Amino acid sequence: MQQEYAQTQQEMSPAQFGTMREQQEVDALRQEHILVVDDEATVRGVLVQMLGRSGYDVTAVAGAEQALLHLQDDPGCDLVLTDVMMPGANGLTLLDVVCRNHPVVPVVMLTALHDIHVATNAFRRGAIDYLLKPFERAQLLDVVSRALDHGRLLKQNAAYRQNLEQIISFRTSRLRATMHYLEKSYDITLEAMGDALDLRDTETEGHSRRVTAYTIALARECGLDPEALRIIARGAFLHDIGKISTPDAILLKRGKLTPQETETMRQHCVLGYEMVHKIPFLREAAELVYAHHENFDGSGYPRGLRGEDIPLGARIFSIADTFDAITSDRPYRKGLSPTQAREEIARCSGRQFDPRIVRVFLDMPLELWSGLRREVEHAPAGTFGVTSWASPRQL
Repeated sequence: MQQEYAQTQQEMSPAQFGTMREQQEVDALRQEHILVVDDEATVRGVLVQMLGRSGYDVTAVAGAEQALLHLQDDPGCDLVLTDVMMPGANGLTLLDVVCRNHPVVPVVMLTALHDIHVATNAFRRGAIDYLLKPFERAQLLDVVSRALDHGRLLKQNAAYRQNLEQIISFRTSRLRATMHYLEKSYDITLEAMGDALDLRDTETEGHSRRVTAYTIALARECGLDPEALRIIARGAFLHDIGKISTPDAILLKRGKLTPQETETMRQHCVLGYEMVHKIPFLREAAELVYAHHENFDGSGYPRGLRGEDIPLGARIFSIADTFDAITSDRPYRKGLSPTQAREEIARCSGRQFDPRIVRVFLDMPLELWSGLRREVEHAPAGTFGVTSWASPRQL
């Protein structure tokens, strides 16, 4: 117990621990309060006298209804001694209420009935002990002492449980803060990886941020849960990370690529997957990186996946990626309007894109995409927060 007490002191704040110590000191100094419940005035008087002379603070009432009112007004009761047979609500009914509403207050039954069934019923319903009338003072004090010891244990266990709950709450709060910090660290890591790619491929600068925002907006509209959105956000942001390994002569070439150069360029899906899936928190996101150039009809690369064999995140990303590519300026052409991009995506439904996701995309307002683009492009450096786009407050 001493070890647990010390552990509790370490886990709780000084204010919490000080409050607990003060309460324990008050409890140790005060007289233990006993509530006597009996419809016979003579019995009540005897009990009050015997217990009062032994140093207990005693209150006596004539029935269960008065006892319940007293317990409501005085929650500091340490023990209830109650007769079984009383007018109105009997002692067993009082026992049930006390056990339900005051679980740390022990109850001892008093009765003149020598009936084993009554005793058994009382114990089954939560009584701590059973005292037959008439009784000797020593018998009474012995039963009361045992019952109060039991009550103290109940209170200690309740206090320990409450302290434990506070400790768990504190640790949970601290764990959440740590997880939030880690997620922020993940975001910083991802953005650093994306920035490294932007330094090489200035033609598509900002593309990863825009397509991440577009992908998350479409994925949310498809009904994906927050955890799935975070995974997809990471995969979308890193989809082209494999291009870091693509030779400059191919990555930065202005003219048309040769078949061999095209094959080399296409390897960025595999290379990106091999880079990303080795990182534990990116393992699931790596599947989008691997499959982001697969087509719904099986004509894509690198594995020629078809239909629902393509990961859902990659099918969603494909539409967002195409929308950004069509609406963004390139050195060799001006970006087209969102309306033209939407028409092209609708035309390729069932071939390049999943028709069900295309229908969701077409139902989304055009102004949403323009608003997202402005928000991403005006976000200060270092504040994009890849996975924060999965939060409902962002979109």
